[in-house]
Amino acid sequence: MAIPLESRRIVIAGASSLLGAELKSLLEESRFAASDFRLVDEETAAGTLTEAGGEAAVIQTVEEDSFDKAWIVFCTGSSAFTRSNLSLAKRSGAYIVDLSGELAGQSEVHTWLPKIPTMADGGHANLFAIPSAPAEIIARLAIALSSLQPSTVSAVAFQPVSAAGKRGIEELESQTGQLLSFQSIGKQTFDAQVAYSMLDRFGASSGQSLGAALAAIRREVQAVLPPAAKQPAIQLLHAPVFYGSTVAACAFIEAPADALSVGKLCAGAGFVLTDDTTPPSNVSSAGEIAMQLAPPLPDQLAPGACWFWAAADNLRLPASNAVKLAEKLLQLKPSE
Repeated sequence: MAIPLESRRIVIAGASSLLGAELKSLLEESRFAASDFRLVDEETAAGTLTEAGGEAAVIQTVEEDSFDKAWIVFCTGSSAFTRSNLSLAKRSGAYIVDLSGELAGQSEVHTWLPKIPTMADGGHANLFAIPSAPAEIIARLAIALSSLQPSTVSAVAFQPVSAAGKRGIEELESQTGQLLSFQSIGKQTFDAQVAYSMLDRFGASSGQSLGAALAAIRREVQAVLPPAAKQPAIQLLHAPVFYGSTVAACAFIEAPADALSVGKLCAGAGFVLTDDTTPPSNVSSAGEIAMQLAPPLPDQLAPGACWFWAAADNLRLPASNAVKLAEKLLQLKPSE
C-alpha cells in the first residue's frame, strides 16, 4: 500500500541556506505541506529555531540516521556539504534532488527541468539535479534558437551576492554603508570590494569562487542540451546586487529571422516576453517563477547578430522546479 502523503519524510539538507528556506516555503504552500519535514545543515547552523509544516522545528546536524525513512532529500547547501553527505543520503534509498550544483553533469544523475522533451521523467533514476537560474536561462535560450542553427551563441551571467548566502548579503550591505561613510570596508566573505563594483573574480582569501560557480553553470547547461546542440560560450561576473540572476546573450543567426519570430521561439521555450515599459531586471523578477526576457534586439552593426536580456529570481526559480519534480515523482513511483 502507498504511504500517505503526510507520512512521507522530506529532508532538506542545507535548510539554513537562502535556497533551503525558499524551498521549504514553497513546499509548505504545496500539496507537501503536511509532510514529515526534517531539517539538517552544517554544525554552524545547528540549533537554529525555525518552523516546518506550521510547527516549531530545529535545524540539526547530520547524524547517521538523519536520512532514515526519507522519501526525498533536497540538497540546498554548499557543494561541499552535498559532497560530504551524499553517501549517507544514498543509503536511505530516497530520491535525491540536488540544487547545489555538485551533481551537475554526472553520468548517473538525471538533470531535470519542466517542459523540456529531453528532460523527461528520468525513468527509474534516484539522483536528480535542478539547474541554477542562470543555467536554465542560457539552456532554454539555446534550445529556443536551435531551429535557426546559430553559428555562435554566447552569454554573460551576472551573479548576485545572495549566491554566497546570508554572509554575502550582509557584506554587500555593510560595504555599501561603509563606503558612503568614507570608512574602510570589511572583506571577510569575498576578500574584495563587491559594493559598487563589477568583478570577474573574488580575492584570493575568499571562500567564494566565481570560477567554480561558472564551471557548475557550464556543466548544468551541457547536461540540459541535446548532445548535438551547439554549446554556448559562457562567462560569469559578479554584480553588486542582492538578489536575482540576469543574463546578457548574443547569437549569430545566419538564416533570415525577424525579431518577432525569434521572440515567439523564446516564448515557446518557456520565457515570458516583456515590453519596453517593464524591462527584465533583478528587481522585476523578484518573487516570480517566470523567466523574463526582453524582446530580441538585432545588432545594427553586426549582420545576423541578435541580443537577448533576461532575468529570473535566483532562489524561487530552482526551488519551484524542485517542487514540480517532487510532484512528478509522487505520480511516477508511489512508495511501497
